[in-house]
Amino acid sequence: MSEHLMLFPERETAEEIADELAEEGFTEVRVTRVAHAGEDDAEDHEWAVHVREATVTDESGAVAGGLRDRFRALAEDNDGWYDPEPTAR
Repeated sequence: MSEHLMLFPERETAEEIADELAEEGFTEVRVTRVAHAGEDDAEDHEWAVHVREATVTDESGAVAGGLRDRFRALAEDNDGWYDPEPTAR
């Protein structure tokens, strides 16, 4: 299982990207709201796109690496950022 997390400041951006990835057939794509510790203002929340792909079993392989590169570029191109280890927390 390969997991990826991209964060964006705008909900619309996150939803558009999630819709595109879901149409491509990834195992699971979901959008969630992320509140950081100490942030009271709703404007400070970010929107996460969490992607899981069941067919990628080797996290050190070329396919997983290609997905990381793709999602990192996708996040950067849309004023977001990519978390390379979303399950490490």
